[in-house]
Amino acid sequence: MNQPSDVKEILYKVKYPLAAFTDQGAHTCQFKLAPDFLNTGIEGISSSAVVNAYVPAIPPEQLGDSTFLRRHGLRYPYVAGAMANGITSSQMVIEMGRGGMIGFFGAGGLALDVIEKNILEIKNSLGSQPFGFNLIHSLDDPEHEMATVKLYLEHGVNRVSAAAFMRMTHALVFYRVKGIYQNADGRIIVPNHVIAKVSRIEVARQFFSPPPEKIVNALFDQGLISEQEARLSRHIPMAWDLTAEADSGGHTDNRPALTLLPTMRALKDEFETRYNYGEPLCVGLGGGIATPESTAAAFQMGAAYVLTGSINQSCVEAGISRGVKDLLAQAQQADVTMAPSADMFEIGAKVQVLKRGTMFPVRAEKLYQIYRNYRRFEDVPADLKQQIEDKFLQSGFEQKWEDTRRFFESRNQHKEIERALSDPSHKMALVFRSYLGLSSRWAIDGDPGRQMDYQIWCGPAIGAFNQWVKGTFLENQENRHVVEVGLNLLLGACVSIRQAFLRNQGVSVPDHQAGIVPLRLGEINTYIH
Repeated sequence: MNQPSDVKEILYKVKYPLAAFTDQGAHTCQFKLAPDFLNTGIEGISSSAVVNAYVPAIPPEQLGDSTFLRRHGLRYPYVAGAMANGITSSQMVIEMGRGGMIGFFGAGGLALDVIEKNILEIKNSLGSQPFGFNLIHSLDDPEHEMATVKLYLEHGVNRVSAAAFMRMTHALVFYRVKGIYQNADGRIIVPNHVIAKVSRIEVARQFFSPPPEKIVNALFDQGLISEQEARLSRHIPMAWDLTAEADSGGHTDNRPALTLLPTMRALKDEFETRYNYGEPLCVGLGGGIATPESTAAAFQMGAAYVLTGSINQSCVEAGISRGVKDLLAQAQQADVTMAPSADMFEIGAKVQVLKRGTMFPVRAEKLYQIYRNYRRFEDVPADLKQQIEDKFLQSGFEQKWEDTRRFFESRNQHKEIERALSDPSHKMALVFRSYLGLSSRWAIDGDPGRQMDYQIWCGPAIGAFNQWVKGTFLENQENRHVVEVGLNLLLGACVSIRQAFLRNQGVSVPDHQAGIVPLRLGEINTYIH
């Protein structure tokens, strides 16, 4: 009979089929690799043995959709999502590309010269290996959005993760349409890929549809695209690939993955039938991907790929301070909450953040309530006003306004300044937004005087991950590396699915014999290579 270690070894050898069988007169199943089972059966067992279950090989490369892998030149269907302000750092993107995965640099909130510096660093390191950059919708600054797109096109960044879009914009359509052509076989070649991150059906419909004709015509009239590009744009979707964003960190609608992914997949099928693009659409899943079981569940529900975020933020490669990584490594699932967002503050938009070890969520909510209840800062009661200036802003309101004003001048956003000078409510909003915006920078830099104000974007996935790795080498934040974490999730998902195959055929493997635990990279490689 197999020993427990043998059973685990057989389950982890995911490149080979396995079989469960019972010898005549025995009451316990045995397990054996069966690489040629369909032709010769199980080598080395008696002819009287009864085969109880057969499980095919399930290597990590075969999880998800091969179309997605082919389209982006990947080995594994695993994406490191973009976290703004460079938290998804150039180092993280480089390691992902070298590891057969893909990462998207967190360009949101960064100046163009900083973005360009990281483009050059990543391209120099990765060459032809895959990578991408974030393109976040700039509601109040469409010029910056367009300038970012032009920078990407100039440097040949041909994959963007499009986030926070509620509608298609001129900049996004320009990026998607620019450079498309028809080859000698009549096939439409689209050099620039948009991977949309979406939690709402009405937005997903726009991404699975061709670029809006009105915007395409406007781009043509401005001389930004050619007649051929405008004409061919009618035959392609805005995005072939779409991430169904469930309960994630940062901007999120807290959608449950179990309902969101099937709905998005049904939408994919609808639009493939309607438009017959000639290239399959793909839907991946992000938000809550943190353990082998959640990763397996995503693929079993039909996800083309999985996207991780919160768990990567605690990794060595993340562009955020060591103190924040330590807080994340201690977090539990209940240690997250929703708080007002710096962008779209006035309309009450919120982001999911860590509440453990920081007062940011409470303070941000207080600022939003003051904005709603008072037309100008001068109307705020004296004791509350003093608290805001002493504890939150750590300066007088007018001094903070001057700092805010200089920031908008540096971004050439003079309309915001003019509006604030004529509208005290808007002036108050801009000052409060500056606190919210700086709070994430304090967390990234590890400002010791601002620890209680750290804004740390995070979803409950980090708590699930911490629980899974408790008592293992990955419990220590210093041992967390993005590729090693990703391969642990993928290999663990393969093992979990193999266990499910056995259960579905009436054979169960006790947890004490086949518990899925994190492995070192060297050990992982012995199973997947």
